Amino acid sequence: MTEPSSGRPPRALGDMPPEDFRREARRVVDWIADYLAEVERYPVLARVRPGELREALPERPPETGEPMGEVLDDFERFVLPAVTHWNHPSFHGYFAVTGSGPGILGEMLSAALNINAMVWRSSPAGTELEEHTLDWLRDMLGLPDGFQGVLNDTASVSSLSALAAAREAAYPESRERGLFGLPPGRIYCSAEAHSSIDKAGIALGFGLDGVRRIETDAHFRLRPDALRAAIEEDIAGGVRPVALVATVGTTSTTSVDPVSEMADIAEAHGVWLHVDAAYAGAAAIAPELRPLFSGWERADSVVMNPHKWLFTPVDCSALFCRRPDVLRRAFSLTPEYLRTAEHGVATNLMDYGIALGRRFRALKLWFVMRYFGREGIAARILEHCRLARVFADRIEESDGWELAAPVPFSTVVFRWAPVGSDGPTQDRLNLELLEQVNASGEAFLSHTALRGRTWLRLSIGNLRTTEAHLERTWTRVSEAAGSLAAAAAG
Repeated sequence: MTEPSSGRPPRALGDMPPEDFRREARRVVDWIADYLAEVERYPVLARVRPGELREALPERPPETGEPMGEVLDDFERFVLPAVTHWNHPSFHGYFAVTGSGPGILGEMLSAALNINAMVWRSSPAGTELEEHTLDWLRDMLGLPDGFQGVLNDTASVSSLSALAAAREAAYPESRERGLFGLPPGRIYCSAEAHSSIDKAGIALGFGLDGVRRIETDAHFRLRPDALRAAIEEDIAGGVRPVALVATVGTTSTTSVDPVSEMADIAEAHGVWLHVDAAYAGAAAIAPELRPLFSGWERADSVVMNPHKWLFTPVDCSALFCRRPDVLRRAFSLTPEYLRTAEHGVATNLMDYGIALGRRFRALKLWFVMRYFGREGIAARILEHCRLARVFADRIEESDGWELAAPVPFSTVVFRWAPVGSDGPTQDRLNLELLEQVNASGEAFLSHTALRGRTWLRLSIGNLRTTEAHLERTWTRVSEAAGSLAAAAAG
């Protein structure tokens, strides 16, 4: 990597010559293919300390251009060691994902086309392929035809958009006047709902007080009786209910809220129902798992992330809305320079969210859906669920270990509970165990807190994960527990 004062003469104007691009692109594609085939040779978790990558890079940018070969060399030398490998089959933290081969190819072509699908004219292909691909996905998921889809970057933005539509429905005057001087509003979700719902409450002007978290049952599912009581109490106190958020596949335990009962409550009060199925939504593609989603067809909006469990590279969240007119009303604003002859005839995707610039996300999802097909996707999801059940069975059969909740999908929440140890001791031991496993480089787990206690999470969502990987992870987990027990015994 050269320093700013390299002394090289400036390059000719224009882009990289095609022959140079072809040569370097072949090197990149070969590197990607080798990486996907041999990703297990890397430690799952990056072994760097905070600031280490920045310290290795020059303080100032280069004054003159550098050969692409040097840039790629420095990618391997400096950047790669600081990568936590989400595409590793033993990445089991958070929600495991796969940037699959067909998805990567679609991403490459999307970058080459470099379109901005803000209005139909700016990219007819970007607009219509997104609409068509999401119609396919809606059919795969078993949602009714009335749902219209739009792609965003993450579920946080999709849920924010859905709740903005809920605000539009509850406060139609807010588009012009804002919320100032209007009765306070409230969004209702379970105690286990994702933090993005709180962020949406802040961004939409309701504040954290405008998000009321409802207690859950023994399996961490929202309690409908507590929800009804909360809504009635708020109405009596002059608070306007805005939306209910049901989660299918909560972040900590992948629990499933009682969507049908929540739909009854939403309809009784004329309130928007949003379903957050960001992680688990893809499982509805498998008919065997479809009963877990009963009631979501009655929602006003549903979010699921193809980049979580549908093998699509990150930055692809699908928001389906049964009331797209309200969603459009919440966001549509067309300055003169974006008015075209197709206005009112063709879809302008910018009207269905906060972003004006919109990349060609549909292309990679289209590639994935065509390459694997519905049967192939369903088979892979069912295999991940089977593998999770295998690991859960191991936990249940082993002395001193326990599960936090049932395992409806592909995530197992468990903890080491040595006989005779109290809760705080178990919390400390599980965090120490987690650090040992992750430091091994052979697996990566994450943790959560449930009713004040620490639990470990193992998520399966990578196409390359097998029983052998889970066996190796269990070996690391049990060895770490053994070493901690030995240290405690003196």
